[in-house]
Amino acid sequence: MRRTLVSIALAACFVAFGGAAAQSTSPATTPAAIALQALDQLDAGQYAQVEQLFGAQMAAAVPEDKLKSAWESLPGMVGAATGRGEAQTAEQNGATLVMIPLHFEKGEMLAKFAFDAEGKIVGFLIQPASHAEPVPAVAADAPFTEQDFSVGEGERALPGTLALPKGNGPFPAVVLVHGSGPQDRDETIGANRPFLDIARGLAAQGIAVLRYDKRTKARPQDFASGNFTVDDETTNDAVIAVDALRKTEGIDLNRIFVLGHSQGAMMAPRIAAVSGHVDGLILLAAPSRPLLDILIEQNRRFAALNDGKIDDAERSAISALTDQVRTTRDPLTSATTPTIMNQPAGYWRSIDSVDAVAEARQVTLPMLILQGSRDIQVVDADWQGWKSAFHDAPKVTFKLYYTLNHLGIAGEGEVTLADQQQPGHVDAALIDDVATWIKAH
Repeated sequence: MRRTLVSIALAACFVAFGGAAAQSTSPATTPAAIALQALDQLDAGQYAQVEQLFGAQMAAAVPEDKLKSAWESLPGMVGAATGRGEAQTAEQNGATLVMIPLHFEKGEMLAKFAFDAEGKIVGFLIQPASHAEPVPAVAADAPFTEQDFSVGEGERALPGTLALPKGNGPFPAVVLVHGSGPQDRDETIGANRPFLDIARGLAAQGIAVLRYDKRTKARPQDFASGNFTVDDETTNDAVIAVDALRKTEGIDLNRIFVLGHSQGAMMAPRIAAVSGHVDGLILLAAPSRPLLDILIEQNRRFAALNDGKIDDAERSAISALTDQVRTTRDPLTSATTPTIMNQPAGYWRSIDSVDAVAEARQVTLPMLILQGSRDIQVVDADWQGWKSAFHDAPKVTFKLYYTLNHLGIAGEGEVTLADQQQPGHVDAALIDDVATWIKAH
């Protein structure tokens, strides 16, 4: 749950879950040239001309008015544009992609375009640019090692990393489950890698940790049919990961836990129910309300955080999102109809139907529920939803951190949209609290 207002408004037909097949066009109309032309026209306010560069489905999903609203909301979030970087073109899963860095006064963004065989834009996404440095190697004298680990078998397997304490074990173990969107095993967001911090922090305290690339990141082609659910995206692979840990030498079969972050925390009770081999849940920034309601609320909050008010462009984008949510929830809308972020209505309905609190009640497992007060994505209303449901449950522990944001990273002063892009590390006290709780169970 880390999308900004502009990425929600602009994301359409993109390859996060697989895109249309594409190939390079003639040199006179290369994808890079078309992408640069589109950006020039956006800067000039020529939104109708940009729409003409779109494929039919893209044009239907993001017509001229929505494009205008989304593009003109950018300066409120990241300041005035100061330039662009060099365009890069790549082939990925049968699609031609063009990526262009965008420089702004208050941050760096990345424009991503996807093209079909006719040179039409079938995907357009703007997101914060990643500035993460290469993952440092584990020190030779560290009390743990890291090894490659496969979640699943065959061509559909997901690559991962197992951090394993040194010694004979058996060790308690944790499976990390990502938040929304295509995520790598470290849950890299900008310069931050919260799952890397958590994995190594727990492993240093004698707890094995498995993290893996999310299917939407590693194998977006698995979603090309448009017929998939949140279980296909998240639940099923996490269950496989738990099973894989149970077959790994040195793991305590009676002490395997799931730590979910954001959307992953929402799905954690279901993962435990399907698996039947999970011994406890750690929920970090866990939604307790319907995710589609939270999505609209998030965008209103993000818009207001820009300058304390919601302008006409932002209001239009929020209205468009609200209409998409209404269409998604309409039972007459086909499950394969693209709606929010151009993902199928059936996918969003599967998320909307998740009642994390009710599912947590059913599994009756020990739970550690963690929340940061500076979190502007999963907020106090969700925290209170969990508190209300389990305030007197002896097997449930709550921890509230007044200085932490959605990623578990500390900050100070007024909360802004830029906070999550500031480099930092998951708070050591939070990691210690997780380790202490696991050792007590």
